Amino acid sequence: MITTTTLPLARRAPDGELAVGEPRFGDLALAELFRRDGSVAAWRRAAATITSLDAAAKAAAAVDGSFAVGLADSRGRVFLAVDRFAVRSLCWRIVGDRLLFAERADALAAVEPAAPLAPQAIYDFLYFHSIPSPRTVFEGVYRLPPGHCAWYDGRQLELRRYWEPRFDEVERPDFDALARTFRGRLREAVAGELDGSKPGCFLSGGTDSSTVAGMIKDVAGRAATYSIGFEAEGYDEMAFARIAAQRFGTEHHEYYVTPEDLVRSIPEVARHYDQPFGNSSALPAYYCAKMAREDGVTRLLAGDGGDELYGGNARYAKQRVFGWYDSVPGVLRRGLLQPLLEGTPIGALPLARKGRSYVEQAKVPLPDRMQMYNLLLRLGTAEVFTPDFLARVDAADTLRQQRTVWAEAGDASALNRMLAYDWRYTLAESDLPKVCGSTSLAGVAVAFPFLDRGVVDFSLGLPTDYKLKGLKLRWFFKEALRGFLPDEILAKKKQGFGLPFGVWATRHAGLKAFATDTLQSLAGRGIVRRDFIESLLADRLPAHPGYYGEMVWILMMMEQWMQGQPAARALRA
Repeated sequence: MITTTTLPLARRAPDGELAVGEPRFGDLALAELFRRDGSVAAWRRAAATITSLDAAAKAAAAVDGSFAVGLADSRGRVFLAVDRFAVRSLCWRIVGDRLLFAERADALAAVEPAAPLAPQAIYDFLYFHSIPSPRTVFEGVYRLPPGHCAWYDGRQLELRRYWEPRFDEVERPDFDALARTFRGRLREAVAGELDGSKPGCFLSGGTDSSTVAGMIKDVAGRAATYSIGFEAEGYDEMAFARIAAQRFGTEHHEYYVTPEDLVRSIPEVARHYDQPFGNSSALPAYYCAKMAREDGVTRLLAGDGGDELYGGNARYAKQRVFGWYDSVPGVLRRGLLQPLLEGTPIGALPLARKGRSYVEQAKVPLPDRMQMYNLLLRLGTAEVFTPDFLARVDAADTLRQQRTVWAEAGDASALNRMLAYDWRYTLAESDLPKVCGSTSLAGVAVAFPFLDRGVVDFSLGLPTDYKLKGLKLRWFFKEALRGFLPDEILAKKKQGFGLPFGVWATRHAGLKAFATDTLQSLAGRGIVRRDFIESLLADRLPAHPGYYGEMVWILMMMEQWMQGQPAARALRA
């Protein structure tokens, strides 16, 4: 899919080059040049023959690993690209007759004239809890989406997606052979990410992080693991992390995050990001990375990606249940079930209420159905936003974005389309920025073995029912690693570094005061209704801390980020 955008006359960035990350060049000469002279030299050689968008896409597609590159030549032509999952970020902005690019959106926004905040992006943030590319929170500043490159030829800037996942399922697979290949790919991916320094990884106690920990020990002979706990019922997974650490004999380290830690670190973490970011696991991830850094680790491996590659999120099974409704004969659906459950008092009876809810959701097509319980929509946009702010945004744009991404997976199975959708919204726009931002703040590098090309490509060939067998999540993954991973971890429910913020915000006086002061400050910006904030803090949060704590959190993180911005920056008029 090609997206072309015509922009004003553009020239080069101030220094004309940016090359970050750990690219893996398929061309042997480029790989040798990279080893000898570094990224810029290798990318310069690769870009020497780029004279079109086609050539730019070919050059980007030939490189694996994590990378962001921006190069401008003496003729003012510009080549931009990021890796397939946008592990590394690249933004651009037009200022007068110049095309500027940088890793951070706020760096470009600060160039005179300073870019104002964009209302539509703020709406996106409260909807997604992050701001999906190509939009950023700044008007006129854009972020290159994952797997995209761009080429400026002196007349226009064109964007192209150079990599799209193609699901090619294996027919009649040999399970044992597939399992051996899978374990081998994982081992190679982990080995390829170790750099000779003290080998360490995040360890939540889930299947992905435990697999990485075990593979590190297998490859390097030793492994340091770092886990975060919470003194809050239903949130602490430390017992499972300890099971994995004991199983693999790792050098295990633990830290229990406290409400005082949040009060102390929320402003620092919020303002470390180049735009508002609402994934609450960023705080625990930061403390985990900080613990590793203090222990002498300079590079951590993370388990992100396993769920989205191999079918591990609970919503996949949930959406399959809704998909079964399509197999009910149309005459029965339209002639009996829908009229009975939706059009008569029977649907309101306790036993029938779940049936009515099921039908109401099953009738909504994907991807729209996945947003039916979106927190912002459940609360009501008119309830949350001020009328003036709401009049300046297009509330329908969020679904249009998602439908476009959903369509890119083509004729893949419903499950694989959900996976590809999550590669964009869950990984590239949320989980990877969470880990990359928190580790960079702590001063630690990070790598993601599950996003290695060999592991990703292997997942593209797995049959759909190997990822979700009936309603069994990540069936193949677990069976292929049975005997390697402890049975307790294979059987546990997914949790991760979930933060008990809502519970703590109702019980800890300091955190409650911090959140209240922050949201009261936000109320003066004309974005969120003051009466909504008052009701959220006084009534809704105490009644349902786990549910409404999420909204308090994202509003708080947005305001804390805004407080770190120049005082002159405001919403676009």
